[in-house]
Amino acid sequence: MNNSQQRGASERSQVRRAELIATGRKLFADTSYDALSMDDIAKQAGVAKGLIYYYFKSKRGYYLAIVEDSVAELVARAAGEPDLPKAERVRRTIDGYLHYAEHHQAAYRTIVTGGVGSDAEVLAIRDAVREELVATIAEGAYGSRTVPPLARLALVGWLSGVEGTTLEWTGALAADAQVDPGTDGEAESAARQPDRDRLGALLVRQLRATLTVIGEFVPECPPPPLTEEAFESAGDLAPVTGRS
Repeated sequence: MNNSQQRGASERSQVRRAELIATGRKLFADTSYDALSMDDIAKQAGVAKGLIYYYFKSKRGYYLAIVEDSVAELVARAAGEPDLPKAERVRRTIDGYLHYAEHHQAAYRTIVTGGVGSDAEVLAIRDAVREELVATIAEGAYGSRTVPPLARLALVGWLSGVEGTTLEWTGALAADAQVDPGTDGEAESAARQPDRDRLGALLVRQLRATLTVIGEFVPECPPPPLTEEAFESAGDLAPVTGRS
């Protein structure tokens, strides 16, 4: 086999592997890990079971590859466009994070909660993505991925709050999607979840507060100018901020 043929075979192999991961993401979104057998996976993917073993060695290897692929997409979406001004990059990071969670709810839950049970390898992947996201926010806010320990702890605390808020939000979105269209309109409106822009505006304001506190405790990390207008106008944020 010449070099051109080898490259072609390698590209086809990468495409097939990516297709299997995409199929797995859909399967594990609707069915628990333990409820899916390799026979089920192969049937749904329309391939021989041996092909999955060839690429991923085992069901666990397949699952971990799906988690890693999901993490890579989340980080890429959150950390995109590094050449933007600081305030806009922070806004884009939060919006990218929420966009991923909104459109890949099962994968997001897996990443944040650690996957199946207390899976050490999935937990390690989760911790790695948290570190990357904290570093991305630090770089957007301060121009450096490395910050003093106290500043890092504050950012970790903020991100933990973001995770809890986002899990609650996506869970409520999923529940809202199941609401009977005939439900009383006023009650439905009162229970309606905020859209991504509005939730993003709230998280930006919370981050601004965190960065202000960091600046008080860590003078070498002064808070950068963050504008809520990047998400919505100040007037639209009055219910959140108390400002008119």
